Amino acid sequence: MDVNTSFAAANYAQARTAAAPGSGSGLSFASVAGEFTDTLMRHEMTARDAMAGNTSPNALVAALSSSQLAVETVATVRDKVVEAYQEILRMPV
Repeated sequence: MDVNTSFAAANYAQARTAAAPGSGSGLSFASVAGEFTDTLMRHEMTARDAMAGNTSPNALVAALSSSQLAVETVATVRDKVVEAYQEILRMPV
């Protein structure tokens, strides 16, 4: 076995384990949804503190901006999932 074949076999083994089911980054829908919910709850607490005068207006603006970005991201992902589902439904069987 020459050196190139050895490298090819090693690269194939690495690629196979990288593409194996369940070998992803550990992100699941439940963890992402939980993180989204935690983010919104934290920002809501910041907004309440700002209304009570316990937080600076800058923190409130940062929290609102981050919340808006999170909601827009979730809406975009939802739209892409719905679009993909509709595309699957249009496929001929």
